[in-house]
Amino acid sequence: MSAAEQKDKENPAQFGAFDAYSGANRRPQKYYDAIKAKFAEERDLRLKLRPEGTAQFNSDLDGGLSRFGEDSYNREIEEREPINDTVEVLFIGGGFSALLTTSQLREVGVERIRIVERGADVGGTWYWNRYPGAACDVVSYDYLPLLDEMDYVPRDHYAKAPEIFEHCQSIAKFYDLYDLAVFQTTVIKTEWHEDEQLWHVETDRGDHMKAKFVICANGPMSKPKLAKIAGIESFKGHSFHTGRWDYDYCGDQLQNLKDKKVAIIGTGATAVQAVPKLAEHAKELYVFQRTPSSIDIRNDWPTDPNWARKLEPGWQAKRRQRTIDGPVLTEAQLAKRAQLSAEEKIQRQENSNIDHMMWIHQRIEDIVDDEATAEALKPWYMFMCKRPCFHEDYLPAFNQPNVQLVDTHGQGISEVTESGPMFDGKVYDVDLIIYATGFEVQKTGIYNQIVGQNQQEINAYYSDGIRTLFGIHSNGYPNLFIMAGYQASFQFNITDVLTVQGGHIAASIDFARRNNCTSIDVTPEIEDWWVQQVIAHRGKTDRNKNCTPGYYNFEGEDNRRQDGTYNGGFKRYVELIEEAKTKMDEIFILHKEKEA
Repeated sequence: MSAAEQKDKENPAQFGAFDAYSGANRRPQKYYDAIKAKFAEERDLRLKLRPEGTAQFNSDLDGGLSRFGEDSYNREIEEREPINDTVEVLFIGGGFSALLTTSQLREVGVERIRIVERGADVGGTWYWNRYPGAACDVVSYDYLPLLDEMDYVPRDHYAKAPEIFEHCQSIAKFYDLYDLAVFQTTVIKTEWHEDEQLWHVETDRGDHMKAKFVICANGPMSKPKLAKIAGIESFKGHSFHTGRWDYDYCGDQLQNLKDKKVAIIGTGATAVQAVPKLAEHAKELYVFQRTPSSIDIRNDWPTDPNWARKLEPGWQAKRRQRTIDGPVLTEAQLAKRAQLSAEEKIQRQENSNIDHMMWIHQRIEDIVDDEATAEALKPWYMFMCKRPCFHEDYLPAFNQPNVQLVDTHGQGISEVTESGPMFDGKVYDVDLIIYATGFEVQKTGIYNQIVGQNQQEINAYYSDGIRTLFGIHSNGYPNLFIMAGYQASFQFNITDVLTVQGGHIAASIDFARRNNCTSIDVTPEIEDWWVQQVIAHRGKTDRNKNCTPGYYNFEGEDNRRQDGTYNGGFKRYVELIEEAKTKMDEIFILHKEKEA
């Protein structure tokens, strides 16, 4: 591919590559209505089979399940003395949230920055997720942050996990984050002390640190979870969670699986990437599916060196700005949309979505040889109801003679016996069970009790509904910032959101420092304004409620309208955060040095 060709193809990642306004419906409306009815039927089946919602999973992995949460990459805990010092900024978590924000904090002169990380290195999700085939489904030139600053261009259109992890390490070195970092350490309590105007941070290693500012940078999916399946602990073979991949057992190239029968439970984004590698090496592979994923084309390629060489300074920021600005519509396109009623717009969006999903169905039929397997792999829900997946090798894996799809028709497996998983009365005798069951989603204070003013624990404060400003601040929790949580804007490329949030946090801390504030706390009024903004933009349809259960809709649970993301558009979210920089003395309650 020439540099010119790559430049022409390169645009910020767009998902849902169908145009709802490109023309009239391609088929009669009854065609679309029949498919919508099928979507509803499949959703209702899953809700009936698993009505417990998020309670069907367990992320409190203790007792016999504790090994599923242990670090399989660094099994030895490095001994050290407890730490009892004070820093200016402390990050709970060492992934992109911390790395991105640190780069902006350095620009405003903040020096004493500490990362406290459960893993043995920085990287966050890319420290933990090292399963074979792991890669990012967002274009690398958009997903990997700080490429200009690091003078780096990714090797491929879609970055693979080892490269992303290395990039995280490079950022940490570049910004001198290893000096004060504390690894293999879990924060268990974060408590505000009003008299000192400091946060006290306690860990599972006996530390009692203090910090002026604390940033919860755990990420939206950090804590592995298992489905509540009877008998998990009774299995006599080997088992692990994909977020704690056991290469000691499998071999660094999976060579140890050549004589092993393997079961993988789950067919979400992780399994879609891991299954082709497992199929290549395992003697036998059973893929247990409850709900199929939508499998789109990834279309990966190596970065063209000529294209990379011609990139001008600021190239990544320009790409990010194009994402913020969104598509530019012509006057004719705007006029055409203006002629449509709200109902017509919704109908066209739904019909275009269905057309895309039917194309995905056709792709499955074209690739998978066995008709019954192909039919079982078809997802019956709207695009983006569940996390979309992109892969060229997942579907062909089911044509291999050593691979068998076990479709549980929405039920999930009923039990794990000593010999292996059981479904519909049949036990699948295996040597290894791999749990691709995901992570707990968007919970504030995982592993950690956060206690603010008046001894208010943060989840108790949220008991009547999440309350934040921009998904970052909550009243009564001075100098505390939350990243990638509820009530922030949602973007498939999370580093776009983290860049914006990190800039706001750095500006807030800079404001506090320049104005001699010992603490800043959002006012109840501005917090309430944002809650109402979130509620007002939580959607004009029941689309989320009508989706098949998954982590995007809390496994089908009813949830309060404020307990979700801000859906007023990413551009508007950025604009509001930029506006806040000009009126911080209005949005914050200021506690100044002279008042201390």
